[in-house]
Amino acid sequence: MACWMYEGMLMFGVVFIAGYLFSTLSQTRNALDNRHALQAFVFVVFGIYFVWFWAKGQTLAMKTWHIRVVDVQGAPITQQRALLRYALSWMWFLPPLGVSWLMDLPALKGAVLTLGWIAVWAILARFHPQRQFWHDAWAGTRLITWITPAKTKRPAPDKTLVSGPS
Repeated sequence: MACWMYEGMLMFGVVFIAGYLFSTLSQTRNALDNRHALQAFVFVVFGIYFVWFWAKGQTLAMKTWHIRVVDVQGAPITQQRALLRYALSWMWFLPPLGVSWLMDLPALKGAVLTLGWIAVWAILARFHPQRQFWHDAWAGTRLITWITPAKTKRPAPDKTLVSGPS
């Protein structure tokens, strides 16, 4: 969860830059104008961010916490699998957001419902045989602990002087 929180802080910067870019390019003057288009744009930007980094193995937060995403055989994941993982990872948020929208809940009740769902979804990982999150199981991915192997130093060249013919 600590990695998730750190990722959220990094995503704040991504959202800020994406929102600024969108509002500049679309000449949006009011934050509520083009709201749905902005949400779709940020969704795509998030997708590009996560798919790009997951296909490389780690996001910036995952590097900090020594976590890597791999397929079930332990190999790096493809961009297609990373895209599937991104789509399935929205299971953390879409069910409570959909219920909030359908029931027309006020923002505070929707936030409580969302936080409750996140807690339930995290606890459900305990019921998976390998204790992994369900979106990872469905996408055929898993998270592993990964510490970058230390680079081995090459031996220094011998500094003995070689004398020429006498």
